[in-house]
Amino acid sequence: MSVRIDGELSGGVPGRSGRTRRVLRGPSAEAVPTLVARACTLVGLLDIAGGVFPRFRHSRMHALAEVLPGSFGPFAAALSLSVGVLLLLLAHGLRRRKRRAWRAAVLLLPAGAAAQFAYRHSVIGVVLSVALLAPLLRHRDEFAALPDPRSRWRALANFVLMGAGSLVLGLVIVSVHEDRMIGDPSLADRISHVLYGLIGFEGPVDYAGPTSWTVAFSLGALGWLTAVTTIYLAFRPEHPAARLTEDDEARLRVLLDKHGGRDSLGHFALRRDKAVVFSPSGKAAVTYRVVSGVMLASGDPIGDVEAWPGAIERFMDEARAHSWTPAVMGCSETGGEVWTRETGLDALELGDEAVVDVADFSLSGRAMRNVRQMVKRIERAGYETRVRRIRDLGEGELERIRRAAEDWRGTDTERGFSMALGRIGDPSDGDCLIATAHKADDPPGPYGDLKAVLHFVPWGPDGVSLDLMRRDRAADPGMNELLIVAALQAAPRLGIDRVSLNFAMFRAALARGEKIGAGPVLRAWRGLLVFLSRWFQIESLYKFNAKFRPRWEPRFVVYAASRDLPRIGLAAMQAEGFVNLALPRVLRRRAPAPRPCAHAAAERGVRAA
Repeated sequence: MSVRIDGELSGGVPGRSGRTRRVLRGPSAEAVPTLVARACTLVGLLDIAGGVFPRFRHSRMHALAEVLPGSFGPFAAALSLSVGVLLLLLAHGLRRRKRRAWRAAVLLLPAGAAAQFAYRHSVIGVVLSVALLAPLLRHRDEFAALPDPRSRWRALANFVLMGAGSLVLGLVIVSVHEDRMIGDPSLADRISHVLYGLIGFEGPVDYAGPTSWTVAFSLGALGWLTAVTTIYLAFRPEHPAARLTEDDEARLRVLLDKHGGRDSLGHFALRRDKAVVFSPSGKAAVTYRVVSGVMLASGDPIGDVEAWPGAIERFMDEARAHSWTPAVMGCSETGGEVWTRETGLDALELGDEAVVDVADFSLSGRAMRNVRQMVKRIERAGYETRVRRIRDLGEGELERIRRAAEDWRGTDTERGFSMALGRIGDPSDGDCLIATAHKADDPPGPYGDLKAVLHFVPWGPDGVSLDLMRRDRAADPGMNELLIVAALQAAPRLGIDRVSLNFAMFRAALARGEKIGAGPVLRAWRGLLVFLSRWFQIESLYKFNAKFRPRWEPRFVVYAASRDLPRIGLAAMQAEGFVNLALPRVLRRRAPAPRPCAHAAAERGVRAA
């Protein structure tokens, strides 16, 4: 299902009238950076080929490559490699319209042209450099994107990646001169020669004639590039990833107090690893995280619907300023309509959120037979449940719950972004709801008689939204069903009318695909989803939610172009914790200490996916 709306929104949703206001860059504006980046990539590859392969330097293709920047002087191979690698590194930044990449290219190309003319008196080399430089200068306003948030840990990543690339490329350089080798060096000798050459020393492999100098200078150039780029990244000013400040959080809480009942995901905007932009009036906000160049928002904007367009505009301005790809995960139908109308983006149905109306919930009836039997069986086994607000728990019990939730997590990394708060028991989250299962008959463990935990965040004054589900692996099956039923049964005395459970991706496709009369395409799509459920629990989450007879609320992903969907999907899986591209645990920087206002909170725990 796709949503694209012009003019007024249906259903009387407040907003601006008139045609869709496009705030994205048009295709013509995007064409220049893309063409320049492709030209840099082509020139870089030709330079590398000219520096690595001897036959290439005597081929017809080299008649063009020898006049490119970097192919001059007595050290042509080394210079070709240097310039080629630098141009390849700059191409990605130019494609994203980064100002620093533009400055580097503008400096590199004239230097290459001047060297061409000084050493070879090559007019063609100067012309080619100027031909690539001209669009850079003419369209300099297109390359205005600010740098991404960064930290000095990228220096280590650069050293590892550049070092590995230099090792592989160095092996190619050493091996392509095999006809000039003296003797028959082994693979270990060649690797040793590369490693020595990268740091400027002569290795165990010898060549006849001047080839030794060519290989030595080429390896030295690769080592020099690795060292220089790593040193630059290590000593440049650090710009840590944006985090929610105390002032931002206070302003968001004011908006949630007034408008938090609109969206069940609203309270998750208070995750402290998100950044926020506010509307000019301060009456609405959009929270986001930047992952792999994708500016990823989740849920609907926070605050007054009338002020949503202003917050969305600020969000899009920030995305343009950094050349990030804008995207929204899990917005409601109303949110999708506002996003598509105000920005010209597209919306695609992603799945459904399970919402249980407390007044309609009952364990009686044939449809609830399995849940009823499971709950009765667990209760007969000696388990009891407690459902309380966070503010009603003592600090000692809270600490046991935090440690249990951490130790019972089934993955190495925390999971959750759009529907996870990332902490339990913060003093500022006193309205959060916690359901616990206990079994006093068992010998007390490290967490006493605690066997399972469910954590809910507020959804306005009369609702809660499920945050995480954790249980002791040694406990009886059915702990999650037991605690959800306990929370629903305790809801009336706590003033709760509605409970949001898990989000079921592609729920409609799974439901329709299993019905009689489903077509072959729908059945094939459902089969693929069932197969993927082995890793992402798509089908199991849908079936688990369906046990409680909820109503289904559709959720959407908002995106700029279809070609961006794979990138957005990867960024979303990284944000949710399904794909981990971070440094190894032993090399990760320690998380900052909790802020003074939340010194008692351990920022851990997310919804099990």
